[in-house]
Amino acid sequence: MFDSLTKARSIACAIAGLLVIAAAPAQAEENALVPATQAPVAGNPVNAQGNDRQFQQLFASWEALDQGRSLVSASASVSVPSRMPLDGARMTSDYGMRDHPLLRRRANHQGIDLAAPTGTPIYATADGIVGRADWFSSYGLYVQIDHGAELETRYAHMSRLAVAEGERVRKGEIIGYVGSTGRSTGPHLHYEVRVAGQAVNPVPYLHDHGNAPALALAGEGGRGGD
Repeated sequence: MFDSLTKARSIACAIAGLLVIAAAPAQAEENALVPATQAPVAGNPVNAQGNDRQFQQLFASWEALDQGRSLVSASASVSVPSRMPLDGARMTSDYGMRDHPLLRRRANHQGIDLAAPTGTPIYATADGIVGRADWFSSYGLYVQIDHGAELETRYAHMSRLAVAEGERVRKGEIIGYVGSTGRSTGPHLHYEVRVAGQAVNPVPYLHDHGNAPALALAGEGGRGGD
């Protein structure tokens, strides 16, 4: 009899401890939890039912928090650039070190230059939100699009903008038109892909479903460079 009573009390203490631990992450929402000293004991069905209801409420609050986290995760999407920003363009300057056509020295080119007539439509290469759309130093008329996870694309030297800061755009949507604004030697698009602020080679991002575009380098430092 004594052993049975001791065992029952041990079980009750264990249940009480579990309830205290379980309540810790949700105390702000579960202030009505019964203190550990009121944990269910053998032969007291009222307390047992009360704590069961409290545990159900606690579980429901965890479920709601989990659903909230799922919604946040779903909204934090990433869209990877995967198309040409221009149709039928020719590349006049590749990514990497080159002889700069205006500075007359070796310099690192942080994107590629795609020559095209003034007014040629420029397309967003992935879904995203316009982080900037205005004049930006030597970039001239410029659009920057955020694609999530610190991934962004940059489009420079436009003759005219077709989007505004804060606007959500879709892949293939027109965001501006080719020009020669800023530091430029002729009508072209300077295109960049950046990850966490660092420029990376955009050429691997110029294709969709594994079909790489035919991009012949038309001549470094020629018409349509910066």
